[in-house]
Amino acid sequence: GLGAVGRILDVYGALDGAVVSHYEVTSHPEIFDGVRLHRGQAIAVVRDNARVILSCERVILNLLQRLSGIATLTREFVEAVSGTKARILDTRKTAPGLRMLDKYAVRCGGGQNHRLDLSDGVLIKNNHIALAGGIKNALERAHRNRRGTQPIEVEVRSVAELEDALSFGAEAILLDNMQVADVRAAVERCSAADRRIPLESSGGINLENVRAYAETGVDFISVGALTHSAPAVDMSLRIVPA
Repeated sequence: GLGAVGRILDVYGALDGAVVSHYEVTSHPEIFDGVRLHRGQAIAVVRDNARVILSCERVILNLLQRLSGIATLTREFVEAVSGTKARILDTRKTAPGLRMLDKYAVRCGGGQNHRLDLSDGVLIKNNHIALAGGIKNALERAHRNRRGTQPIEVEVRSVAELEDALSFGAEAILLDNMQVADVRAAVERCSAADRRIPLESSGGINLENVRAYAETGVDFISVGALTHSAPAVDMSLRIVPA
């Protein structure tokens, strides 16, 4: 967000030993991270040596445009599922070096963060299951080697795989690339078994169908597009002579 602008000016000022950077970034009182903006609206005034500003203009705009795009797309997904219990999650599909900022932008848009990295939770995916020789073996190894109290989540691609995950100790279920009808059946199966286990749906979910997935009763919907395909918001910097 805007807090990063000052840090960028700091870096570029330090790199250019020929000038002294004394920056000031003033945001308008009604502007803060997460607030809805309107076309043509000014969001901040930056005062500094012109050489420093022009040298890092593109870096600042690239960052603000990307993060604002992520927050905007996230807000659209959040509003699309309004009134259901489903919460919108991000994924680890972030830009290299920008994961913390990308995930912050998701929170600004009203979404929630999934795992920060591989150490932030146990998620058994299809490749793990294939290497372990099945869901049962994968879960047994995960329980045996788990450190801490993170829940063990298992990715399943059918109601049959869901049955295995429930039978062998999964503590959360990721319903991957399943059709709406199958997701609904999975929710009903867990309800019938009186298993209060978090259910997450992911894969092939967009703004056109996210409401249908949310209405199945899943707890979470994770959307990789939030951070890998969000359109950048159009922004520009205008020089105003003192």
